[in-house]
Amino acid sequence: MMNTLQAQPGIKKNHMDILWHDYSDPNDTMPIISATLPAKASVIGRVGIMMLACGTGAWRVRSSMNTLSELMDITCTVDIGLMSINYTCIDGNDSFSQSLCLTNTGVNTSQLNRLEKFVSNFSKNERQQTCEQIHSALDDIEKIHGLYSPLTLAASAALACGAFTFLLGGGIVEMLCAFVGAGIGNYIRCKLSKHHFTLFLCIIASVSAACLSYTLLLKLLEVIFAVRLEHEAGYICSMLFIIPGFPFITSGIDLAKLDMRSGTERLVYSLIIITVATMTAWILAMSLGLQPMDFLPLNLVLWQWILLRLLASCCGVFGFSIMFNSPVRLALAAGLIGAISNTVRLELIDLLALPPAAAAFIGAFIAGLLASTLKGLAGYPRISLTVPSIVIMVPGLFLYKGFYNLGIMNLTAAASWLASALLVILALPLGLIFARILTDKTFRYCT
Repeated sequence: MMNTLQAQPGIKKNHMDILWHDYSDPNDTMPIISATLPAKASVIGRVGIMMLACGTGAWRVRSSMNTLSELMDITCTVDIGLMSINYTCIDGNDSFSQSLCLTNTGVNTSQLNRLEKFVSNFSKNERQQTCEQIHSALDDIEKIHGLYSPLTLAASAALACGAFTFLLGGGIVEMLCAFVGAGIGNYIRCKLSKHHFTLFLCIIASVSAACLSYTLLLKLLEVIFAVRLEHEAGYICSMLFIIPGFPFITSGIDLAKLDMRSGTERLVYSLIIITVATMTAWILAMSLGLQPMDFLPLNLVLWQWILLRLLASCCGVFGFSIMFNSPVRLALAAGLIGAISNTVRLELIDLLALPPAAAAFIGAFIAGLLASTLKGLAGYPRISLTVPSIVIMVPGLFLYKGFYNLGIMNLTAAASWLASALLVILALPLGLIFARILTDKTFRYCT
């Protein structure tokens, strides 16, 4: 059980801390390769649970734990969920089993990048170090929490949702309102998460703040500048920062590798977030007298659409990547991938009348191929590039319209929107998986 955050005063922790340095002796000079089985297992388990806390999938966590086990001449079997790991280490004579769990889950691509480098360099750097020295190195990596302040994360959410609004068909007014609403909403979510408030409260408070901010700003623009009421079509765009892109995509990857427990738990976690967020937005819409409507048409020619979609896709993916705690260089790389793959997806729909799900598959496939190329050139974790680049393809607007119509018992429309959203959501991880099968021989086999 890993919890390095301090509980609120007067509130007792429900998950006790593991004192990792108790597995080592500061005065012991024996390298980890010659250490006891519990000491070796503590390093393997700690790396695994830290990687799980970064939001990566079960296949990557297990692969890293296997690599460390082989380098320390032991065998490891592991069962991985969304927030817990049960593993057993065997050295031929004895076995050591342990259960580890997280208090919360999130995404931290910067820490994930450091952990992957730690694993890949273990044979060269850490294999001859002591258990105490290795845990001290992991202490330093664990200190990499959020790279950015709540204000920066708010700005990144505002940028992402503003760009998302244009890609869905919104104009300047909708983009401005979504920019402000998403910024305020994500700032509140960051503040609540920092104080360890429960998931449901964070979702409801942040989505409510985003939607109310959008509506109030639109009413203000209507009064001052006589803006048309039809611009309320972008209302839902202000809350799209809440989309759980990482668990959505990694659930599909885990299911493809038959990691059923992890894949199912991640999928359920994603559906919880989507359900609570869309229900909150629907209730607010009913209270405010809003209803889903189509965006006002934008009179742009083909080259303008392509150019602006490239720019908006790059900005949107960059914003989402910063929200996932990616370094700026990594976020820019993801933005480049997203600009190409998402623009191709949208043009396939517009020019070839391709079904959205088929276009999403092709867009995700292209993103996977480009990520594999950049990974080889720059050494970034593939998942840190692929997931942010296709989060912008997740059909948040379809999901909202589906739940809205479900709430007013318009079941035919609800089924249509939800079915469309489901097909796109299924197509996205499938595109990444097929790209991964083509470019990664270790992923190609069931081992």
